[in-house]
Amino acid sequence: MPHKDFLVFRQIHLDFHTSEQIPKVGSSFDAEEFADTLVKAHINSITCFARCHHGMLYYDSKLFPERIHPHLKNKNMLKEQIEACHARGIRVPIYITVQWDYFTSERHPEWCQIEEDGRIGGNAPYEAGFYKRLLVNSPYLDFLKAQTKEVLEMFPCDGFFFDIVKPLDDSSRWTKERMMAEGLDPTDAATRLKFGLKIINEFKHDFSMFVKNINPESAIFFNGGHIGPRHRSVKDTYDHFEVESLPSGHWGYLHFPMSMRYARTLGADCLAHTGKFHTAWGDFHSYKNQAALEFECYRMLALNAKCMIGDQLHPNGTLDKTAYELIGKVYEQVEKKEAWCQGAKPLCDIAVLTPETFAPPIDHATYSEVEGITLMLEEAAQQFDVIDDQADFSDYKVLILPDRVPVDSALRKRLEAYVKRGGSIIASFASGMNREQTEFTLPLLGVSLASGTAPEMRGQIFERGDFCEYVTPGKDFMNGLAKTEYVMYTKGMPVKAAKGTKVLAEGIPSYFDRTYEHFCSHRQTPSSGKKGTQAVIQNGNVIYFAHLIFTQYRQNTPLWCKQLFLNALARLLPKPLVQHDSFSTLRATINEQKKERRYVLHALHYIPERRGKDFDTIEDVIPVYDVSFTLNLPKKIRAVKTVPEGTELSFEQQGEEVKVLLPKLHGHQMLELNY
Repeated sequence: MPHKDFLVFRQIHLDFHTSEQIPKVGSSFDAEEFADTLVKAHINSITCFARCHHGMLYYDSKLFPERIHPHLKNKNMLKEQIEACHARGIRVPIYITVQWDYFTSERHPEWCQIEEDGRIGGNAPYEAGFYKRLLVNSPYLDFLKAQTKEVLEMFPCDGFFFDIVKPLDDSSRWTKERMMAEGLDPTDAATRLKFGLKIINEFKHDFSMFVKNINPESAIFFNGGHIGPRHRSVKDTYDHFEVESLPSGHWGYLHFPMSMRYARTLGADCLAHTGKFHTAWGDFHSYKNQAALEFECYRMLALNAKCMIGDQLHPNGTLDKTAYELIGKVYEQVEKKEAWCQGAKPLCDIAVLTPETFAPPIDHATYSEVEGITLMLEEAAQQFDVIDDQADFSDYKVLILPDRVPVDSALRKRLEAYVKRGGSIIASFASGMNREQTEFTLPLLGVSLASGTAPEMRGQIFERGDFCEYVTPGKDFMNGLAKTEYVMYTKGMPVKAAKGTKVLAEGIPSYFDRTYEHFCSHRQTPSSGKKGTQAVIQNGNVIYFAHLIFTQYRQNTPLWCKQLFLNALARLLPKPLVQHDSFSTLRATINEQKKERRYVLHALHYIPERRGKDFDTIEDVIPVYDVSFTLNLPKKIRAVKTVPEGTELSFEQQGEEVKVLLPKLHGHQMLELNY
């Protein structure tokens, strides 16, 4: 088995999904030139292709010669890639597609996923693409094992990247027959989806054992584009986790920190994917802005991941020199920084309990409330993990239940024990209720459901704020806020505070809801000025918000929502791990390398901008000066310096509080704090 921290820092994922209609494939491939290009770009691992989404093979297969790309000029291409890279100390994991394979799906439609209405899942017959989904619980599995075994026997395998491995909602004969044999109803969509997760988890266990029985040293990763709570039960089938997250693709800039902050809690080494593409996979002859690529890679380091940049090999088999000059500029810096990242563990005093824990298994599961709280916390330099309900709550001082975290009896007992031991909770909207949202099941919140709001209107976001409410903060809850009314663009949960609680903010209804019968001006109706239900309630170490403040912040970033939250957090966590006096666009994280007896503070200042309509990008690196950091650390600090530069910085420490002034931050700067 690979050792726990075996991943290297500077990796490439080299896509090679190449149409069978393209001629002279690999005609210009030169193994020595290929490997030398990687060396010059400071790369020490590259994932190369055995079988692509087109279903083509890129090696001299004896079992499946009909699948070798018909125009592949050098049938030893994969072999030569591996040999040339290994000669230079570069690892070569091998790529094999699983659920997308055009060659197979066209010849074996009976192995494909079937939708509830009887259609084959994926793209339509006359739509371009290889996105029909193959079933691992069909005879396709026999072929997949045979092809993987052949690769294992032909090549030294540093590892495997098995791509597109996801639970499917399937109504094929293979699934229906097994469900019926197990006494399950295949007509029920929720049951099918749950069964789909069971099927894919069984596949991961079975296939992992299959590979390890042949080569125990071969690392394994199953890619589904996202790492979330459904991976906990199968984490033993992975040697590491890879967080695929290209910000200029559909993931955006919030997916990676959200997903990575969860993945790193599962105990395995982590690798993160971005791409050299301007947009996403398959964007040939395009180049990411250097500033964007820097930020994406340096943020990987800051969040405890190794770096991987996605590229795609030209059909002629040559690497794009311009692309590798760009990658080399960034990876040269990563190489200088990685000594302060190897084995580093994050320090966190906050955890976000993701609602994804309680949802059906879905592809690319993202939740607006988790993205919203991620954005709030990162803008405030707070140190946090994203966790599921199986995590150890005692590792954190504050636990956040954002907007829609249901609480059953088992979770209630764990939360009560956590608070009894001194932990604090912030919950909002339907968090702390049963799944049906008919009652509160967490007495710790100090609220009960009042009559009033129509359930179907609670928490619904409308373009014009049709069903809105207003909030007025109390006099001791006004830091950064005026004594006025602030709009909440949704109906909150109508609650009444229990005796002994403290109301931090009052709720105020509008004159009326906006309908065709009752409306005022262009948007929401103004405040009626009349007292409504309570909006923010504190019960000891627990604070409850009646509105969807995190979903709302993700929707349109009202500053008052963030400030209300930060005011609540300050009451429960007056001395956070990290604070600074600079812009909210600065991202700061702190890690610890116990073996080296040091903390490492990462400060990043890059600003994603929505310049086009499709996605955010970064072009400029805007320096900031004289950033004052206040850190609360348990160890006596002996020295502080910038790394890798080695410039000594003066600092002050009183008790656990450490103050450091960073004269200049240009992009990314690490500070080493020795103890």
